[in-house]
Amino acid sequence: MEKIRRHIIFYGCVQGVGFRWKAKHTAVRYGISGWVRNLDDGSVEMEAEGTPRDIDDLTETLRNHSWGSVERTEERDIPVHGDYSFEVR
Repeated sequence: MEKIRRHIIFYGCVQGVGFRWKAKHTAVRYGISGWVRNLDDGSVEMEAEGTPRDIDDLTETLRNHSWGSVERTEERDIPVHGDYSFEVR
């Protein structure tokens, strides 16, 4: 299956709860590359590159975690970069 890249912003109680580290661990488990970082407004921004199914599974896992809470997400597909790893910025 062809890879895509998706820009995602998570809103809710997503800072100070280990969200970025959980995102990295989960992304690596699904074979997804990209990055994740905190934003000044309290949200978390992510770019994820992989198969559409793996990215959907990643975002679903992060929406349904047992710490913090994701109230909503904004997602849009962007051009593929060809990254090989996933980093916390």
